[in-house]
Amino acid sequence: MTTVNSPKSKPFVYTQKTIERAERSVICSPFNLSLFVAMQSQSINLGAIATEIGVQQGYTKHPLSELVCDNALCWLIEVGILRREVDGQGITDGFRLTPLGYKLVEKFLDTNFPRPSLGDRLNNAMTRWLRLPF
Repeated sequence: MTTVNSPKSKPFVYTQKTIERAERSVICSPFNLSLFVAMQSQSINLGAIATEIGVQQGYTKHPLSELVCDNALCWLIEVGILRREVDGQGITDGFRLTPLGYKLVEKFLDTNFPRPSLGDRLNNAMTRWLRLPF
């Protein structure tokens, strides 16, 4: 990622709680690090992630239906790791990394994602399913 040297540009600053929630969400997701590495340089469409294609590409741990895949990707959008790609017609089915997503990929690039603990999975599930709608 390139940095623009502009007097008005400010780096994104995230709280520790935000970073921890994002890390927990990404390691509990059904996606492999290779998906996020690919998203560093290009938008990845839902069709390339879901079903057997995602497993063949190395993007998912197991085949996911399009609905399950879209729900998992939308959760990562809410956490702040991903964003939907937009073209001249509006929102597409492509996904890209946000600055927080880039930060996480850089952190795990040499080590891969750690295996989530039971506590990580429970905390992620509670955060995801019991969150307030605002």
